[in-house]
Amino acid sequence: MVLEAIRYNGGKLSIIDQLQLPFVEHYFDITTSEGGWQAIKRMQVRGAPAIAIVAALSLAAELQALATHNKLPSSAEDVGAYIIEKLDYLVSSRPTAVNLSDAARKLKTIVSAASQRNGSTALEVANAYIHAAEAMQAKDLEDNMNIGKHGAEWILANALSPAQNKATVLTHCNTGSLATSGYGTALGVVRSLKSNDTLRYAYCTETRPYNQGSRLTAFELVHDNIPATLITDSMAAALLSKAGENAVNAIIVGADRVAANGDTANKIGTYGLAVLARYHGVKFLVAAPLTTIDLATESGNSIVIEERPSSEVTTIKGSQEDNVTGDTKLGTVRIAAEGINVWNPAFDVTPSILIDGIVTEKGVAEKGKDGRFHLDELFD
Repeated sequence: MVLEAIRYNGGKLSIIDQLQLPFVEHYFDITTSEGGWQAIKRMQVRGAPAIAIVAALSLAAELQALATHNKLPSSAEDVGAYIIEKLDYLVSSRPTAVNLSDAARKLKTIVSAASQRNGSTALEVANAYIHAAEAMQAKDLEDNMNIGKHGAEWILANALSPAQNKATVLTHCNTGSLATSGYGTALGVVRSLKSNDTLRYAYCTETRPYNQGSRLTAFELVHDNIPATLITDSMAAALLSKAGENAVNAIIVGADRVAANGDTANKIGTYGLAVLARYHGVKFLVAAPLTTIDLATESGNSIVIEERPSSEVTTIKGSQEDNVTGDTKLGTVRIAAEGINVWNPAFDVTPSILIDGIVTEKGVAEKGKDGRFHLDELFD
């Protein structure tokens, strides 16, 4: 059974609450853009592609409900202004992930054109937005499948020794069905290797402090029966030092924003893995759709890094079974000394010099003879 993080049909949107995974699989409805904003801000949904899709569909669900109850603004211009205001609001939920702002920009263009068309009605403008948001979800899934295919082919061609025909890979954070419309980006590459019977083994990091690896990626790997082992972040160097049959061939990660020069912002800890990969001669790949590539950002120096609450570092959430009822109860416990200062950046930036390839739906971008990525060529 395919794991669905986002369920949308006929203007009805529901998402799995990732804060309760892997302990409880609970879906809840999102009916307004405010509900979408809250779900993104609270990290009930996370992953750059999924954030963009949930934001777009939350407003689509709101517009569908307004249209059903004849509560849309009266004119095409007013509906257009309403939608653009809501999109600006949704973009403020998480600033680092460029997919969200990219989706909002594209949707604004569609809405502006629809609202300015002669004779256009309020309902037509709303429907133009709804159809565009639904199309984004479908395209994201298609792009993920292509990313998985291209990434798997590149690893088999470039990361294995002549004696090997199966790959061992390490991934960080969560980049699968829970972070996208389905299948995944970096985890999509792992799934593609598995489907072609060319995956020997997968490792996933715990991904402190929010534990997206242990809570979410491990959940997906178990769900899909992919042979895998969980490690803590601090074990990566020891793992990469292994030689022979157990050696890791490639590290494959996702991205929240890729600058024009290839510098990549991704979950904190990614930069450290790239440094380790270079030292140990392990290929390091970034998997990201074209919507994650921000040609307007020249380098990683210009990427704003979101800082998260200190409680994510000083506390940890877990589950416990009630001895009387047998029900699963979620609880939070403190794991750090009271009064300690905390620095909790959500992301770090990996310099392009440490990246061997950037896997997109169009193929794998590699550096040119000048040692630089030329990502603008992907948009020709």
